[in-house]
Amino acid sequence: GKLYDPSRNVGPILEAACWVHARRPFFVMADLAENARRKVQGKKPAVISPLALEAVRRIDALFEIERGINGETPERRRAVRQELSAPLMADLKVWMREQRAKLSRRNDVAKAMDYMLKRWDAFTRFLDDGRICLSNNAAERALRGIALGRKSWLFCGSDRGGDRAAMMYSLIVTAKMNDVDPQAWLADVLARIAAHPVQRLDELLPWYWRDRNKQVNQAA
Repeated sequence: GKLYDPSRNVGPILEAACWVHARRPFFVMADLAENARRKVQGKKPAVISPLALEAVRRIDALFEIERGINGETPERRRAVRQELSAPLMADLKVWMREQRAKLSRRNDVAKAMDYMLKRWDAFTRFLDDGRICLSNNAAERALRGIALGRKSWLFCGSDRGGDRAAMMYSLIVTAKMNDVDPQAWLADVLARIAAHPVQRLDELLPWYWRDRNKQVNQAA
């Protein structure tokens, strides 16, 4: 929660909620394919919730719009979202509020709806900013290697070691996201950083390092 504190000294961060996480609990209660498999296996099928099924249908309509503008400029993505996604979002909010009023607070569908309604500003933030993705799948994929290997490096030795490991993970993944070989980048940076002016440390960031190397190679 402190990440979104408006009084943060390093500047405010705006939350953009993940629609995949919002969709997941509805999908679990509306998984027709899983129910079919259970029937084939002779197991008792789960109860399919019509409300969850409708919520999934509405959310999937938003993802379908996103597939059509994937790779477009942020300006183009924002324009399409304002035209096509914003009306769907308004209808979804009205529909959820109407259905939520009929459900008890312990109902699983009600809990899934409450999760979204309480964070509605964060869920609608993508409408006004074409840079924002509907989900944080890209970030999760970047962390997958760390999650899969965490049993191999479960202990960092100390809190300080954990902080350093987190920083190294961030640097390595940032390099990968910028199409930079982490080993080549780190080897070069570590060899130069002691003599590099502290006021120009930003020049060693992966994206600047990549562009500089391209210029050097072209000149050569």
